[in-house]
Amino acid sequence: MLTEMIAEVEQANAGFYRAFASLDIKHMDAVWAHEDGVTCIHPGWSLRAGWPAVRDSWVTIFNHTFSMHFRLSEIIIQVAGNVAWVLCMENIMNSPEGAGQESRVLATNLFERQQGQWRMIHHHGSHVM
Repeated sequence: MLTEMIAEVEQANAGFYRAFASLDIKHMDAVWAHEDGVTCIHPGWSLRAGWPAVRDSWVTIFNHTFSMHFRLSEIIIQVAGNVAWVLCMENIMNSPEGAGQESRVLATNLFERQQGQWRMIHHHGSHVM
């Protein structure tokens, strides 16, 4: 059972990064829980709390990014009941305003199992120097 749940969380995490790379808010909407308790901290940003603020942060990012590609490494997945977390290194190639940049971000992604689906409830990314 735990192995199956870890595989489900792995798929939910992959879905988050597909949504991120798509730069499409509708795809991002599909992976998040739409609740007051969700939170997000982008590298260099202050805390965004509540679904409207979290969603607006993604809209801002998507509106200022031409393309983004992820290669994840150092992935650790833990599950405890209906909550799971993923630690990973985001190796990112992105193009804000069309100019390519490479960066590494250490991320923590929290998921909650809701009605049989793993929904994101927190994302925190920190640049690695």
